Amino acid sequence: MKKLYFLLLAVIAFQFVVIAQPDRWQQKARYTMNVDVDVKTNRFTGVQKLEYTNNSPDALDKVFYHLYWNAFQPGSSMDARSQELGKILVNGRPDWDGRVKDRISKLRENEIGYQKVISLKMNGIAQTFSVQGTILVVKLTRPIAPKSKVVFDMEFEAQVPLQVRRSGRDNPGTGVRYSMSQWYPKLCEYDYEGWHPTPYIAREFYGVWGDFDVTIKIDKEYKLGGTGSLVNANEIGWGYDAANSPELKPVKTDKRPWHFIGQNIHDFVWAADPDYKHIVKQVPNGKTVLHVIYNYRANDTKNDEAWTLVGEAAVAVLPFIESHFGKYPYPQYSFIQGGDGGMEYPMATLLSGPGLGTVFHEWLHSWYQMMLGTNESLYGWMDEGFTEFATNLVEAYYRENVTKKKYANDPVMLRRIDSIAAQLPLEQVANYNGYYALVRSKLEEPLTTHADHFNTNFAYSQAAYSKGAVFMEQLGYVIGSETRDKLLLEYYKQWRFKHPNSNDLVRIAEQLSGIQLDWYKQYWCNSTKTINYAIDSLWEEGEMTKIRLKRVGLMPMPIDLQLNFTDGSSEMHYIPLNLMFGEKPAENALMKREIHEAWDWTQPTYLVSLKRKLTSVRSAEIDPSKRLADVEQKNNKIELNW
Repeated sequence: MKKLYFLLLAVIAFQFVVIAQPDRWQQKARYTMNVDVDVKTNRFTGVQKLEYTNNSPDALDKVFYHLYWNAFQPGSSMDARSQELGKILVNGRPDWDGRVKDRISKLRENEIGYQKVISLKMNGIAQTFSVQGTILVVKLTRPIAPKSKVVFDMEFEAQVPLQVRRSGRDNPGTGVRYSMSQWYPKLCEYDYEGWHPTPYIAREFYGVWGDFDVTIKIDKEYKLGGTGSLVNANEIGWGYDAANSPELKPVKTDKRPWHFIGQNIHDFVWAADPDYKHIVKQVPNGKTVLHVIYNYRANDTKNDEAWTLVGEAAVAVLPFIESHFGKYPYPQYSFIQGGDGGMEYPMATLLSGPGLGTVFHEWLHSWYQMMLGTNESLYGWMDEGFTEFATNLVEAYYRENVTKKKYANDPVMLRRIDSIAAQLPLEQVANYNGYYALVRSKLEEPLTTHADHFNTNFAYSQAAYSKGAVFMEQLGYVIGSETRDKLLLEYYKQWRFKHPNSNDLVRIAEQLSGIQLDWYKQYWCNSTKTINYAIDSLWEEGEMTKIRLKRVGLMPMPIDLQLNFTDGSSEMHYIPLNLMFGEKPAENALMKREIHEAWDWTQPTYLVSLKRKLTSVRSAEIDPSKRLADVEQKNNKIELNW
């Protein structure tokens, strides 16, 4: 009887968990690819088998593939867009990406990139397709029925472009031979909003969750790093094998195969160079293996030390990352020198250099994009912004818990670290300043703008990175930092591997806080209205002190008003916004807090009354935490010199 009782409890608990999890179907892709690289012509041929499961309720009469490298041809949409943006001056400088400029227009025939599909079959039947720039359009001979699976067999060939943006060959800045991102025909995503055949203009990416089985055949002197685990590690050696062999194992053929697999991911990247060096780090008390792969420079010990530090720093910060943002679920991660700056991919990143700020940022994309997988084109701020927010927390943790401990007995170095820290983006200061610069520029566009359709690169960058990060820090001001931190873990728990959107995030925040937040998303993401509150006036009326606050800007917010008194005491006067239908908890248990009636958003002023003499007030300040993105803070504080 007891066994039956406990069984029933377990079933009920399981049902509750299932019900509590969001239900959103996901398409499924299983790639098997074999490519053969010719390092003399910089071309390769490939065979791709793609098992595609249509978990949607819709019959699909066509499919789309990305052919990203077609962007690296003179006259392409990427070329035209870059040159047009270069005609716009922002702060006296052309608004184009400095890495792209007009370089695509100058590529010669053997320097361009292309991806050509030779043949495509579905379940053994040839399909009709056409190429529109970077998109392959396939009209199916028979629709893919709901809840069914088909197999696409493709033969393709490609030419690796000269390094221009993200992917390419022969980057003079890094010396890396091949940075192979966006290198294969990639199926476009079909989700609850339909198909997303986004042309490659500049940014961003969105892909189908799936498994990858990739074999790369390349000249035997080349060394590779990439997404996934190396299946034939014992044949390769070079630190991948159990024996940790320092060199590549010999082969009798001119080329050697590298066989990688990755599961539950939505993209695959690899890089190759004959001069790569490989460092392996094992995360203590964990299964994750970290690979650091970089271009070796003879007699350059500083370069070796810098890349060695990348692995050591990653090991040091991973426990902090997992405790704040969720557990890293994959068996490995690779930091690979390549690309043209820093660019994230599942289980790997391309880095032009070993700077830890970029290292942390790109790794944190494993959470805010690789595991959560929002549509970056529509929600770039949820990708870059949340990653930037998390990066600043990790940088602060590393500085306080690693760097300072390392120099604990060196007071000169500690003073230097503190002086540098004062200039770093502590507590998101740099992100707030970036947002304020965007507002001042008059170039701001709503965060809901499609990533490729911002009028300027400047506006996109500041919106996605800075304003996106401020969204999360300021949300802590609205619902309380502790609740916001719980949100980050719950968001990861509920929505990893499910392509969440902004509504999904906000809904969890509402459930955890008991506060309505639709107004916050509407104002901050869907508009460019700004926050500006002021202390309008103070006066004494009878035995009461009156403080009038004024909403100058068009975006309403709750208000933390801190009052400091001549007797040395302080009080927090909290004024919720009426649209919240709730209130955040006290954040400072040591300070007296008084909750006032909600401020109706339609009212431009609000009156705070105190049972104190005016002469007892030393100062009054709106939001001393500086989390409120108030565009004019000079009117936020008043000091009384009695």
